[in-house]
Amino acid sequence: MRFSLFYLFYVIEFVGKVAAGRLPRSKDAILLADLVDSCKPGDEIELTGIYTNNYDGSLNTANGFPVFATVILANHINKKDNKMIIADLTDEDIKQMNALSKDEKISDRIMASIAPSIYGHEDIKRGIALALFGGESKNPGQKHRVRGDLNVLLCGDPGTAKSQFLKYVEKTAPRPVFTTGQGASAVGLTAYVQRSPVTKEWTLEAGALVLADKGVCLIDEFDKMNDQDRTSIHEAMEQQSISISKAGIVTSLQARCSIIAASNPIGGRYDPSLTFTENVDLTEPILSRFDILCVVRDVVDPVQDEMLAKFVVESHVRHHPNSQPIEQLENGEMTAPNDPSIILIPQDILKKYIIYSKEKIRPKLHQMDQDKVAKLYSELRKESMRTGSIPITVRHIESIIRIAEAHARMHLREYVIDDDVNMAIRIMLESFIDTQKFSVMRNMRKAFSHYLSYRKDNNDLLLFVLKQLVHEILSFNRNRFGSDLDYVEIPEEDFILRTKQLNIHELSSFYDSITFKSNKFVYDHKRKLLIQTL
Repeated sequence: MRFSLFYLFYVIEFVGKVAAGRLPRSKDAILLADLVDSCKPGDEIELTGIYTNNYDGSLNTANGFPVFATVILANHINKKDNKMIIADLTDEDIKQMNALSKDEKISDRIMASIAPSIYGHEDIKRGIALALFGGESKNPGQKHRVRGDLNVLLCGDPGTAKSQFLKYVEKTAPRPVFTTGQGASAVGLTAYVQRSPVTKEWTLEAGALVLADKGVCLIDEFDKMNDQDRTSIHEAMEQQSISISKAGIVTSLQARCSIIAASNPIGGRYDPSLTFTENVDLTEPILSRFDILCVVRDVVDPVQDEMLAKFVVESHVRHHPNSQPIEQLENGEMTAPNDPSIILIPQDILKKYIIYSKEKIRPKLHQMDQDKVAKLYSELRKESMRTGSIPITVRHIESIIRIAEAHARMHLREYVIDDDVNMAIRIMLESFIDTQKFSVMRNMRKAFSHYLSYRKDNNDLLLFVLKQLVHEILSFNRNRFGSDLDYVEIPEEDFILRTKQLNIHELSSFYDSITFKSNKFVYDHKRKLLIQTL
């Protein structure tokens, strides 16, 4: 017999009493209580029990007449969780998953399918996608557990869809728990002790991190938390456990979850002339526990701003009740707004793919290039001490391994290959370089260019170089003449000098690409100029 969770209040009350110690405890009752605590409204539950009533003295004292509390003495409860979803997959679904994993652009398709209603922010989508898949936890000899979940911090200017990303993850990730920094306290995140009004005994109640065990905990307005409250999650972010010693209750709770947090910089706006630690009000112990740091800057770019505005307007028009059918491919599939060659994955299939990969794939570190990671760690430590940015610790080596495992799981691979390690190094470097001062960032990109250019489309690299030249010309004209230009002309010779540093010599295909034309660039063959209309 199936019940919706809305009809299980009495069962929850009964099981809650058992878990809190108000009734005789048993192993089955404790497991039953843990299962009920993990449920959310709308979850499907199979319940077996005895329908009965219970005399409650406190209710009778308050109402003045006999009141009986209706309860169900539950002896078996089964929730439709990830394992049941995997069991319900048909052979056609599994074939579809395997076919998706063999696509060469599967990682790009997954990242583009994360929050498709938000334009741009590829680095944030990449970090969230890797956090949803996660790495592999290790516990050699059942003595020391090393976490496999990825922690991601989004920090940047307001109005850049940070909270919207968290809301998307809440609807997509398995077992999510959403909270805000201003409305959360230390005990609300970990666990708290309260006195039962009936038995007058101390009982232990779980917080957000405990409820998100084997899931994702989303914390918005992370900078609004008090320092004492923020310190309480140190253990949960690294050891993934919460130690409690209150009111005679000494125990340890599991908090095996990924943490995706969003925060605003000091003063509301991110200042690129300062380092990351000077922009955010977060301590080094907290920052070192985040695997991926995503800095979101609201940069004024006339072309990108116009494309963003068109995307937002089209999104509103598309979802209007009286709108016309949206443009799709012949088979009903949709493409990414900034790259028509990438086909988006439907959200229901994406959810199944994430759950299937986490339950079935256990990537192993086989023939991993250890020298490459060791050399990178040494270089990053030197740059970190020299620039005074975020500290590079041994945790960053573990972060590279976790990102590589998540990238391998994204492709349904049983072993971590060089492609996964190189991609993990590139993501780690991008996260580190984005936290630097603007004056240091350019030199570091040149120093680590051979890592950063891995698996990047040449057109994306060339467009980045071209935008740098445009920005330099606009800044010079604004400082010299105090006015803005309607168009920018860049000599092709200057562009070729920059591209030679990237070992790219063939530019004709870039001039004919969609990337070049969609950003309003035109190549003048006669005058050898690259012209962008603003």
